Amino acid sequence: MGFFSKFMAIKFVSLFLWLLLLIPSSFEEEGFVSVVISDKGLDFSKDLLIEKAINSIIPLHLPLIEKYVQVPLIGKVHVVLSNITIYSVDVPSSYVETGEMGIAIIASGATAKLSMNWKYSYSSWFFEISDDGRASIQVEGMDVGATVALEDQEGSLKLSILESGCYVKDISIKVDGGASWLYQGLVDAFQGNIESLVEDAISKKIGEGIARLNSLLQSLPKQIAVYDIAAMNVTFVGKPVLSSSSTEFEINGLFMAIDDLTSRLYHKNLVDRVSCNASSKMIEISLHEKVFNSVSLLFFNAGYMHWIVDKVPDQSLLNTSKWKYAVPQLYKKYPNHPMDLNISVSSPPIVKVKNNDIETTIYSAVIINVLDAAEVIPVVCMSLEIAGSCSPKIVENRLVGTLKLKDFTTVLKWSEIGDLHMHLVQSVMSALLKTVVIPYVNLHLWKGMPLPIFCGFMLQNAEVSCMNDTKLVICSDVTFTEQWQLGRQFV
Repeated sequence: MGFFSKFMAIKFVSLFLWLLLLIPSSFEEEGFVSVVISDKGLDFSKDLLIEKAINSIIPLHLPLIEKYVQVPLIGKVHVVLSNITIYSVDVPSSYVETGEMGIAIIASGATAKLSMNWKYSYSSWFFEISDDGRASIQVEGMDVGATVALEDQEGSLKLSILESGCYVKDISIKVDGGASWLYQGLVDAFQGNIESLVEDAISKKIGEGIARLNSLLQSLPKQIAVYDIAAMNVTFVGKPVLSSSSTEFEINGLFMAIDDLTSRLYHKNLVDRVSCNASSKMIEISLHEKVFNSVSLLFFNAGYMHWIVDKVPDQSLLNTSKWKYAVPQLYKKYPNHPMDLNISVSSPPIVKVKNNDIETTIYSAVIINVLDAAEVIPVVCMSLEIAGSCSPKIVENRLVGTLKLKDFTTVLKWSEIGDLHMHLVQSVMSALLKTVVIPYVNLHLWKGMPLPIFCGFMLQNAEVSCMNDTKLVICSDVTFTEQWQLGRQFV
């Protein structure tokens, strides 16, 4: 068993790698998101994937066997074994090993049950005899394994098999019908043939599975659409880092316009290993603050940070009468006139990861318009610098948050109605920010940013922390929620 102790079953490998692909990556040298799978995550994948692997290969039909067997006192008997089928496999012991060369999964001491039809015939000058029946086969001490290498190939994950094999220690055959006197002859004549058939069939499945998986990995999408204009770049960056206790991947992770996978915003690898006691969780996902800034830049450039506010919960805020004490000249010139606010963000909001929050600074301009019949009259323009913080959390497979107003300043840019008492204007703007602007932003923030998780898997008991001044770290277990198939895309 020495040679085979380094191997693992291909189906185990393929399904295991799909759990690893709860992660993305990049065409470029930059990596802004990293994912680390701990020993606990590997154990979870092993238990789940072995079950799925067995279901995927059962039943396994083996080729027909026929040959002549020399039976004492009788002579040569023609024996045919057909419809040989593996219909059950049990794996009592298995484990995963990771190292610099690749990933190995080993299933040891496995047992398998087979069924088959048997038939023999004998003819001589004087008579001809034949018989047939069914037989059951028990395979004992089967060790199956493979070692595969993972590497980045132009943003996709390339999978290549290093070693693979299957070894059967022993089998027992029980004839269920026909002449029992031929039982021992079947065992002596066909035990080695059946062992070889099982070993060859499993080994062939390993090669086929690796080839199919590698082809599928090459066809994985390299972006995850989020909104009509946005997509996350999920191409792999560099070679996966395999150690004895974890497996780590890096991905680009930046957001960009749909179908635009060329990001030249940054030119340095920014993802360093940040740990939040990941050994207690299955996976650890680290997102650099530049991921959030790429979202900010994308939506700013697409014109999504400009809107006209003409309806608010307290509609009196959009009437000059509400402003007569803060801006008396406005009310005096336009008594009881409806208003609207033209709000434009002046530059992409700046996002910083600090302590246990995501902090943002937003620079915007607010134009107060008076509505006079069919005419829109701009009367005042103010610039606002808004400081807010967002406490992130995980909802299903999305990163969401709620923005809270920390502070803001208001500066008059121009006025058609004379000077304003800005400390009075500030109080009205505070009410508008708290009742209109911040709730509006939170509606969109609660839709969340999707994390690159495959269909059928869900983050569970996720914890979010900011371990330093640049990275948001998510530590989570993973649960399997539904039937899934190779080839389904990210969600």
